[in-house]
Amino acid sequence: MTGPLAGVRVLEMAGLGPAPFGAMLLADMGADVVRVDRLVRTPAGGDYEASRRQADPRRYAMDRGRRSVALDLKNPAGQDTLLRLVESADVLVEGFRPGAMERLGLGPDVCLARNARLVYARMTGWGQDGPLARTAGHDINYIALAGALNNFRRGGDRPVPPLSLVGDFGGGGMLLAFGVVCALLEARTSGKGQVVDAAMVDGTALLTTLFHGLLAQGRWRDEPGTNFADTGAPYYEVYETSDGRFVAVGALEGPFYDELVHRLGLSTDDLPSREDPAHWPALKERFAAVFRTRTRDEWADLLLATDSCVAPVLSFTEAPRHPHIQARGTFVERDGVVQPAPAPRFSRTPAELGAVPPLPGEQTAEVLAGWGFSPDEVTKLRDAGVVGGSTRVNPR
Repeated sequence: MTGPLAGVRVLEMAGLGPAPFGAMLLADMGADVVRVDRLVRTPAGGDYEASRRQADPRRYAMDRGRRSVALDLKNPAGQDTLLRLVESADVLVEGFRPGAMERLGLGPDVCLARNARLVYARMTGWGQDGPLARTAGHDINYIALAGALNNFRRGGDRPVPPLSLVGDFGGGGMLLAFGVVCALLEARTSGKGQVVDAAMVDGTALLTTLFHGLLAQGRWRDEPGTNFADTGAPYYEVYETSDGRFVAVGALEGPFYDELVHRLGLSTDDLPSREDPAHWPALKERFAAVFRTRTRDEWADLLLATDSCVAPVLSFTEAPRHPHIQARGTFVERDGVVQPAPAPRFSRTPAELGAVPPLPGEQTAEVLAGWGFSPDEVTKLRDAGVVGGSTRVNPR
């Protein structure tokens, strides 16, 4: 790997959502990320299998760039195996409810006692403390309590969850990865690791900083759908086109708005002032009528390469095929799976797409051998049912 985090060793406790996304970001940047998959008894008993269940793990892009070991963490020998790996790790990432790792005997105090430089990164929804810390929840709950969800709507409509982009990934996995890198930098100076408490409710609140500042300045109303950037204004809105598709308009500044009006075949002299919110409904009607006269792609051909700040609203399958996206290499294809490329870009230590997502436990022996276990130890652990997956020893 050639990214800026090349040489950093990360243990990722297998999970769902934001923690794996944060680990993916670290892997994209060149870190050696080893996912620890749990082992469970098969219904037939005797043999072991990894606990992850996906239709096709190889196509689950968010697991890219890792290697996988499979451990029985309910077995004391499995816990000790993980702690041996911790001794060689720079980072441990876990996304369980508070207390879960402690119950396994793998909490931060135990791990930091084995490796004082370890960055122990914890990803939760509500955080490690507070009245709701041990309560179940999902992205939609965290962004609701943080004050973000209420704003994803037009005036008079009910809120629409923005997929899980705000809580799980923007306020979760990205916050986690940022915290990990900050702690790694500090550890280089102090020689000491620490616990990173990344909570989606905190991260989501952080993402709303701009709007709290605007509120304090009196430049934002706490009424969704009435402001300049929440579909209240006619120049920051989504309009339907003649083919039932949509274009996104973001002509906030005066010159861009004038450009938009001109290219729509209108004149600012014939329109009510955009500065008065009382005129916004009438302006929206005028713009909507014009946009319904052409298809989405016709408007894109006319407006996208101008300063009118208009773009076609593309689907997941359409976006990778757009000429600008293709020119940037924003998406890549690996083994038939189209997926976003690593970002951001680096001039000297470019990030690159890592290995395809591993099968659970696929590199167990390889990782253990490369992280300090002898071949005899690997064999004994496998025979005792403590580890699972590949028995091929091929150190990285």
